[in-house]
Amino acid sequence: MTDIEADFVRVGDLHAYLARPATGTEGGMLLLPPLNGIDEQVREYAADIAASGVTALVWDPWHGPSLDGSSYQKLLAMMGKLDDETCLAEMNALLDHAFGPLGLTKVGVIGWCLGGRLALILAGRDERLANVVAYHPSIFSPPKANHTIDTIESATAVTAPVMVLHAGADTVMSTETFADLQGALQSRRAGASIIHVYPGAEHAFSTRARHSNPINAAAYAVSWPQVLQFVGDTTR
Repeated sequence: MTDIEADFVRVGDLHAYLARPATGTEGGMLLLPPLNGIDEQVREYAADIAASGVTALVWDPWHGPSLDGSSYQKLLAMMGKLDDETCLAEMNALLDHAFGPLGLTKVGVIGWCLGGRLALILAGRDERLANVVAYHPSIFSPPKANHTIDTIESATAVTAPVMVLHAGADTVMSTETFADLQGALQSRRAGASIIHVYPGAEHAFSTRARHSNPINAAAYAVSWPQVLQFVGDTTR
């Protein structure tokens, strides 16, 4: 296991979190959290990625608050006010920082829930990305009022390898929407499409709060090592 350095950082006006191998690396991942923000579990995700030898830079959708100290309902209300273009601008600033001051040469993106959706959209616009991982992405049909960018259309423009981890019992992304996403990814002319389905697992099955359901816990236990392997294979 690689020794790591981790702490909250500022990137321009943005609040973020950085975890990286103490010995340095040229590979990195931009992490897009779920509703939780940069809470303890998201920091653990970053630590796991860094310990595997890949730098983890975490976007903060809430600019400070997280589930560590804020209620779920407060963050849910904030989520309804997120603007797609503003989010993408912040992520691009973090990518510029990753490729610039951090000195990374290969950077991918991984997102959970709301971050999973945004990861697909970001990758559809930015060909610098080395990979895309979308954990149970929150793709609503019809889309939420503040979801102004079509996720399925964006997915057709992704050129990097993509891994999607789909909850078989997801109540956010419907079976029909999942089929549309899978079709969009498989219609591409470049980039591997790796689609994992976990029957019976619920939306956000990677979140520890969901692990009282043994199906969710088992899905996460199987999926996370495979994600770390995919991340390493595509960034190191």
